[in-house]
Amino acid sequence: MSKRRILVTSALPYANGELHLGYMLETIQTDIWVRFQKMMGNECHYVCADDAHGTPIMLKANEMGIEPETLIEQVKIRHQADLDDFHIDFSQYHSTHSEENREISELIYNRLNDSGYIKKRVISQAFDPEKEMFLPDRYIKGECPKCGADDQYGDNCEVCGATYSTTEIKNARSVISGAAPIEKDSEHYFFDLPQFEKELKNWTKAGHLQEQVSNKLAEWFEQGLQQWDISRDSPYFGFKIPGTEDKYFYVWLDAPIGYMASFKKLCDNSELNFDEFFNKGSDAELYHFIGKDIVYFHALFWPATLMGSDFRTPNAVFAHGFLSVNGQKMSKSRGTFIKARTYLDNLDPEYLRYYYASKLTAKIDDIDLNLEDFKQRVNSDLVGKVVNIASRSASFVVKKYDKELSSDCVDKDLYKEFVETGSDIAKHYEARNFNQAMRLIMKLADKANQYIDEKKPWQLAKVEGSEREVHEITSLAINLFKVLMTYLKPVLPEMAKRSEEFLNIESLAWPDIETPLTSHKINNFKPLMTRIEDDQIDQMVESSRV
Repeated sequence: MSKRRILVTSALPYANGELHLGYMLETIQTDIWVRFQKMMGNECHYVCADDAHGTPIMLKANEMGIEPETLIEQVKIRHQADLDDFHIDFSQYHSTHSEENREISELIYNRLNDSGYIKKRVISQAFDPEKEMFLPDRYIKGECPKCGADDQYGDNCEVCGATYSTTEIKNARSVISGAAPIEKDSEHYFFDLPQFEKELKNWTKAGHLQEQVSNKLAEWFEQGLQQWDISRDSPYFGFKIPGTEDKYFYVWLDAPIGYMASFKKLCDNSELNFDEFFNKGSDAELYHFIGKDIVYFHALFWPATLMGSDFRTPNAVFAHGFLSVNGQKMSKSRGTFIKARTYLDNLDPEYLRYYYASKLTAKIDDIDLNLEDFKQRVNSDLVGKVVNIASRSASFVVKKYDKELSSDCVDKDLYKEFVETGSDIAKHYEARNFNQAMRLIMKLADKANQYIDEKKPWQLAKVEGSEREVHEITSLAINLFKVLMTYLKPVLPEMAKRSEEFLNIESLAWPDIETPLTSHKINNFKPLMTRIEDDQIDQMVESSRV
């Protein structure tokens, strides 16, 4: 089978705040899939970037008395530190506020404009007379026109769920200055999405999307596609639209182009060829991992933008659900709105990587991080089952047999079963059904522990003349552990490294599982993972309370 060439992205975190465990769900999901592809021998590149444009960043920088460029640089450093510490292995992490992104955004816009896909028209918008700026819906608050609830956003009510336009909200005020907004006209630029209706319908039904997403898009097609406003008025932090003085690209135009820009940066620093991945007819694979809340942008606007500017479209967009904690929406008052750094200050990142893997499927169902279940599952599966196989066998091999494994694999059928299960585990990884892969791995871990329990090497060791048997039993157990850690390596890269050191091997590689280690020297066993304690979780929750 020829080696696949794959480019993978996850959604860009907004450079206006800290990362939280909801965002980490996505990068962990993506990272596991990428690491698996590399273990299969495929060429796989994973790029991402900070989403660095827009009104909120401009306003926050003003509030802090710094330039937006300074703010986004500071946030990027913190984001990258969090992602590194969760062992997210990017090929390139960039920013949408980059020359690469400016160039590609302008190129795409000019191609769309030259082909007649950009339209202009005057629209009326809410304007803050004190700050002299147009107000996005989120920067207007007032009373809901449907239920009368106060302090509601300009586009929807969180009390009754109604949606409306900013002109309908009662007693409207600017969130920035408190002034009553006025209506003001401005010329805006629109991407003519309806021109792509036929192509998009075909694309969305051609297997590029999950079934739940395709069904949702069918509803949007029934309602009719609308032209998409891709411009924002000055003052705005972003890229100027070519040929204008006071119009900027809306953040959602250049954000997905940030995937291309980040890859372009990688290509400029390596032997990779950008065109081989993004030109039409490319045989490279392109996949986007996203949350279900941004499906509209990635399954309609983005492919249409690529079609209209003569670039290839993605092979697939993989959406996942939202994260809840203890069965409820993340909450600062309950201490369940947990930032990535707060988690890292208290717990091993690989606990969360494993727990997410045990819950993630190829569907867009929401996922619950139940903190009690999290503790029990990690302690039971990783410490109680997997690590236990190595820890209870290593002492015999180290002390009694001078660290050398036996010359033969004593139970070839059991070993063969472990190896043959690998093809099913690989299929589940490929299909993003990580929960099924983890289930199979833990079933095997149960079998390994059962084997040790039945053979009772600790009792046999007391019987004269049983040295060889004890040696073979404990050596086989260590080989079974090696196979399990190979399967878990995409999820637990750091524990895999510690296991490689213990096993005295260069790398846990998928093709190597076929052959057990025989007459091979291992190293002293050191604890590979410790149990989660209640006080670690309590401390994390307490630190997250506001």
